[in-house]
Amino acid sequence: MKTNHCKIVDCTIRDGGLVNNWDFSVEFVQKLYAGLNEAGVDYMEIGYKNSPKLLKGADQAGPWRFLDDEFLKQVIPQKGKTKLSALVDIGRVDENDILPRTESLLDLIRVACYVKDVDKALKLVQLFHDRGYETTLNIMALSNVMEHELLEAFELIKESVVDVVYIVDSYGSLDYKDMEHLVNKFKTHLPNKRLGVHTHNNMQLAFSNTLVAADLGVELLDASVYGMGRAAGNCPTELLVTHLKNTDYKLRPVLEVLEELLIPLREKEEWGYLVPYMITGTLDEHPRSAMALRASSDKDKVVEFYDKLTTPEVSFEKKS
Repeated sequence: MKTNHCKIVDCTIRDGGLVNNWDFSVEFVQKLYAGLNEAGVDYMEIGYKNSPKLLKGADQAGPWRFLDDEFLKQVIPQKGKTKLSALVDIGRVDENDILPRTESLLDLIRVACYVKDVDKALKLVQLFHDRGYETTLNIMALSNVMEHELLEAFELIKESVVDVVYIVDSYGSLDYKDMEHLVNKFKTHLPNKRLGVHTHNNMQLAFSNTLVAADLGVELLDASVYGMGRAAGNCPTELLVTHLKNTDYKLRPVLEVLEELLIPLREKEEWGYLVPYMITGTLDEHPRSAMALRASSDKDKVVEFYDKLTTPEVSFEKKS
């Protein structure tokens, strides 16, 4: 298996923030950055670059939900080799909040969208590209995209300036055959673009699906330490660091931050493989219903949950 072309993008703060409303201390983020840098991880996604005025509930979220460039300079006064990344969502970012790359600590800005908004996403990509950033386009919920929609999107993407296009398994519903199929399709239609992959662990396949993609030439691999991420979480950074061949990654620094930061956090917050997330994954559905179940007093009633999702008349019974 050839993987020396791969680069790891650690999303612990950005995706993990969906678990705890981005309530990470500055010290937590500094220690994580130092550990990832020592381990040789290529990118750390340190949060979202969305604009607080465009989102409800902004005042309740931690600072990593709306990265401020001046704040970032205080958090990471000495940048190492690990580059910094941020994600934006369509309609949630004010272009006036994005400084030129020469004035920012960020190297990479990734734009997430659904397939219907690829045209809007590519306008943002062009803006970030013009300001000097590396860019990616992350098309979410690919398992629910119709073939003709994807082909139309490919036509737009092919002509764009975007550096890397992501295959995103939003619902954790893909297996290795699906991943092979998608990677080959993206390679066929976007021969001029580098590819990335973002997997979820609903069916314990995040790591293996990431390796399948890597083996097929996908370059940017998303992961997070201890798999921290919304619901079932992501491919664990520590597994990629130790398993990718012909690379210079070091496992011990990742284990140090895992032990000091993530294990105590996992005592307080829940993420990772759990049966309700497996159920939504196998049904190719967004995990929101499983998250609601886990937040309720019926959190382990998995049979009833399965019946509700698979029996329409159960879901729509009128309460008398």
